[in-house]
Amino acid sequence: MPTPPTPPTPTASDLAERSRGLAAGVGAYVIWGFFPLLFPLLKPAEPLEILAHRIIWSLVAVTVTMLLLRQSWGWLRQALTRERLPWVLAAAVLIGVNWLTYIWAVNTNHVVEASLGYFINPLVNIVLGVVLFGERMTRGGRLGTLLAAAGVGIIAWENWAGLWVSLVLAFSFGLYGAVKKRATAPALGGLFLESAVLLPAALAYWAWLASTGGNHFSDSPAQAGLLVLGGVLTAIPLWLFAVAARRLPYGVVGILQYLGPTIQFILGITVFGQHVTPSYWAGLALVWAGSVVYLRSVFARARAHQ
Repeated sequence: MPTPPTPPTPTASDLAERSRGLAAGVGAYVIWGFFPLLFPLLKPAEPLEILAHRIIWSLVAVTVTMLLLRQSWGWLRQALTRERLPWVLAAAVLIGVNWLTYIWAVNTNHVVEASLGYFINPLVNIVLGVVLFGERMTRGGRLGTLLAAAGVGIIAWENWAGLWVSLVLAFSFGLYGAVKKRATAPALGGLFLESAVLLPAALAYWAWLASTGGNHFSDSPAQAGLLVLGGVLTAIPLWLFAVAARRLPYGVVGILQYLGPTIQFILGITVFGQHVTPSYWAGLALVWAGSVVYLRSVFARARAHQ
């Protein structure tokens, strides 16, 4: 049998690109992981007010970033065609639901449940890939999904009250990713469009709060600054993720995505003082095991295609 060709040795430039990609990926997921520390600082603002400001200021931050990076706007014409626009609208609704659920979860002390949602999310993506895009599920993917499903079932046995948070986050973000495949906009451009779609509702809600005396943006310069920061921190990790995705193998990105929920889970049981029952630990162990099996299948597939 012929000897398979030896993969080319990475050049210094390749290694530098991968290092930048790794740093960007770690940065993105670490910022996402520590997000729960921000939202309690925004109280007494309610989740809907926080969401409104997150939409408004993320749009400002993304616009400034795209202008500074001198990115092309040619994609905009294609994204706003009759065929693509419904997908943009659907993506905006789904990310809005995801953001609102996450803010509510953190500010009502459901951080552990939120972290579980993002542990489940990659496995939801596998199922959506099979159902919506006809992708073939590997043996590892099937086993990982079954283990995770068993873990969710065990958690649900005694934790019905908070499980909906995990499932809404997992499925809203999973469907958001699936819809974005149809929208065909770049990462920053997609967030720009989604924030722009949600902007009228956000501004209307802000105006209503101002007219009824419920606006907390004007409470103090510190409060205003924190609400603006929430929007800016929405844009920064997404841009870092886009940098990482272009420079790193898919399997490495798959490993990095577990940094965020791991940090969130640790914060939930330490900083936020959530109590985790033995059944929750057992179910979470199965979700982790399913995630490991899934990642192994990703690496095996990547090696097979080298």
